[in-house]
Amino acid sequence: MLYGRDAESAVLSRVLDTVRSGGSAALVVRGEPGIGKTALLAHADTSGLRVLGGVGVESEAELPFAGLHLLLHPVLDRLDAVPPVQAEALRGALGLAEAGAPDRFLVGLAVLSLLSELADDGPLLAVVDDAQWLDRASADALLFAARRLGAEPVGLLFAARPDGFPAPGVPELPLGGLDPSAAAALLAAHAADLDAGTRYRVLADAVGNPLALIELPAVAASAGAALPDRLRDAFQARVRTLPDGVRAMLEVVAADDTGDLGVLLRAAGKLGADGTDLDVAVRAGLVTADGTVTFRHPLVRAAVWHGTPPGRRIAVHDALAAALDRPGDADRRAWHLASATTGTDERVAAELERTAAWAGERSGHAAAAAAYERAAQLSADPAAHLRRLTLAAEAAAEAGDLDRSDALAARAERPGADDPVLAARLTAVRAAADFWRGALPSAHGRLLRGATRVAATDRHLALSLLVEALHVGWYAGERELSESVARLRAALVPDDPLTPLARLSMHAVTPIVGVTDDGDGVDWAAPGAMIEVARTAADEPGVAILVAGLGLILGQETVTVELAEEQVDRARRQGRVGWLPQALFYLACGWQFAGWPAQATAATQEALAIARDTDQRQWIDRLGEPLAYLSAVAGDEDECRRITDEALARVAGGDPAWQVPWVYAALGLLELGQGRAGSALTWLTPLADGRARFHVSATRSTPDLVEAAVRTGRPEAAVEAFRQYERWAAHARQPWIDAVVLRCRALLGPDETAGESYAAALSAYRRLNRPFDEARTALLYGEWLRRGRRRAEARTYLAAALDGFEKVGATPWAARTRTELAAAGTPAPSRPTGLAARLTPQELQIVTLAASGLSNKDIATRLFLSARTVGYHLYKAYPKLGVVSRAELSDLDLTGV
Repeated sequence: MLYGRDAESAVLSRVLDTVRSGGSAALVVRGEPGIGKTALLAHADTSGLRVLGGVGVESEAELPFAGLHLLLHPVLDRLDAVPPVQAEALRGALGLAEAGAPDRFLVGLAVLSLLSELADDGPLLAVVDDAQWLDRASADALLFAARRLGAEPVGLLFAARPDGFPAPGVPELPLGGLDPSAAAALLAAHAADLDAGTRYRVLADAVGNPLALIELPAVAASAGAALPDRLRDAFQARVRTLPDGVRAMLEVVAADDTGDLGVLLRAAGKLGADGTDLDVAVRAGLVTADGTVTFRHPLVRAAVWHGTPPGRRIAVHDALAAALDRPGDADRRAWHLASATTGTDERVAAELERTAAWAGERSGHAAAAAAYERAAQLSADPAAHLRRLTLAAEAAAEAGDLDRSDALAARAERPGADDPVLAARLTAVRAAADFWRGALPSAHGRLLRGATRVAATDRHLALSLLVEALHVGWYAGERELSESVARLRAALVPDDPLTPLARLSMHAVTPIVGVTDDGDGVDWAAPGAMIEVARTAADEPGVAILVAGLGLILGQETVTVELAEEQVDRARRQGRVGWLPQALFYLACGWQFAGWPAQATAATQEALAIARDTDQRQWIDRLGEPLAYLSAVAGDEDECRRITDEALARVAGGDPAWQVPWVYAALGLLELGQGRAGSALTWLTPLADGRARFHVSATRSTPDLVEAAVRTGRPEAAVEAFRQYERWAAHARQPWIDAVVLRCRALLGPDETAGESYAAALSAYRRLNRPFDEARTALLYGEWLRRGRRRAEARTYLAAALDGFEKVGATPWAARTRTELAAAGTPAPSRPTGLAARLTPQELQIVTLAASGLSNKDIATRLFLSARTVGYHLYKAYPKLGVVSRAELSDLDLTGV
């Protein structure tokens, strides 16, 4: 019987009803030890559901995918129905096939696909108890699947303690103590013969904890101890009364993480115990032996192990290592050997290092870091110790644990290290941690020092560190940027594949550092020159994305879009889920600055969903930049201010115009679109006057500053910023920038030449396919013509502007244009909304792929969804588009809004 849990049971019932009715749901039941999480899950009505059960085991926390294997092993025969690249990743992760170093989130996608496939047979529920003990790789995979559940009848339930298993984005059900009446009823049911004084003391001590209410009556409470400690003492008191052989069996079970009866009996036999002792432990209610051997409650395991003396623990680990003699037990054997070793032992260290390498190959980077770190502790040779600590730091960085990677690298760093390459690798790890924490000068300095260390022994690594230093210097400041350029220029290696990237990087920052190009002879403004750089260094990690970012600096959005699309496609083919937010960010920025908001919005929304599902906080924050800009274009004032307010709050106390200049650019554009030129000028001026003036968002907002300054009658406020923009235009040599320059000259110059400049700019735009910029220029020209009483001519350009703004969904700009048309004597007719505007970004993405001929399964593989979710979105999109079948999609125009 379950006491006092009606409200919590109702929540759980609603979750299960959702799954039974064809929907998906995920829930974390969270509470302290003994609070009744397991009992609540066991009491739930799972009729009509297929149930998979798993549990986290504390001693398995360093074994990658151990928890996932326990949950999924009964259904692995269905893996053939999962897309091959996903199935291969999951098999490799679980040790069923050779590991292929997949993206660490691809395994989570495979889990989602497998659960969706199983749900074709009927609603499915996966339950994981003691989730706080799941290994990091299993937890990441299961949480990714939980966050991306869509239209499949799948439920994921987790039970976890308050201080473990962080699960942002997944609903939680907190489980507190029982109310007094329920606590009293439970105590009476289990200890009816207690005298009044003892009953009162137990109720007070237990504070509603059901396990405490059951166990505390049997022992004297430990005065002043925390409740879990009191419960542990209660279980220890029971264990102490058992024979030596039974205690030995319990000690082996406590140190084991397999529950494998054969392993347990072999190990216990070395300590003088046998199957009879196991039977006694079962009858005592401390363990169950139903196929596998498990403790009745995690606190029983903790009580047994806490009460085992240190010397005895070593003997238990040694016995288990000897019993784990199968090839598939190599990981567990290595850890037991390590736990049984008190000093240094190169043999054990080497075995643990092999375990770490295998974990890394399966994307179990957190487990790899732990194994490398323990191997370093076991290393007698200082060089081996340093090498293994370096590997541990790099593995922790791969796992996304920057604090741990930095701490490990700090332990490994020491003056006068014999291996400069290892020292440089450690420096790179620490610099990455500094960069993402916002400690930019420190990150920059580390990279320069690392390059110095290896300049004589590994020039390629030195060049790589200096290119990264230039990237960091871009965000750190002009002094750091200039120093990076000087160092990089001196370190160029003619035949190194990174040299073209280094030259391109220096070219991109030439106007800022005040030096001329070094005469490399490359025409960087020519189409394809930057693409060639990415091709030349294709095997170097991150080069293509870095070139895509340089494309934004140099005004070459076509390069940015092309390279980012290639990286997105590559990530989809290879299942590199974790790489997508970064690639999609640059794709969104490319489309954003090229003036195609619908495409930019689709890329941004997908990136944001994946960043949230993979808990990549840094990309969730960075995606605020395109989101704020796109909200400003669309005139969604509430959304734009929400995003920018959050960004300003994150950098409170710093220099926001330097740290988040895009906030000022987005708010300036928002105000300008709404016709509030004075407010726009207030937001945009800090970008022109401050140290962020060379950043992409500041440079790109200069035309907005010019328009705001002219509209407020203060053209002088934009003159110096426009001069800088002209210098950038001369350096970048891009036709679209030249057209913007003409538009700004028309605004700032004498009225006699304005018409000529506007006309020249519009003539250039007809060849450029930049609809938002072209529409803005046509609007300004139309306004100028109307003020000059040339209304008939004005109407032509204003109508073209309106068409352009409506095409890209720039609502406030379209409204301004309608007002101008009315003033010119021709009220604009209302126009039907384009088909694409009727769809959500994800619906538009799915419909577009379906129209190209891809099946639901193909689309699911590309977008990292389940096929059932794809079908659900198509089902919702058809009525919005006025179609009834997939065949009709190819006839629709989905390009505009």
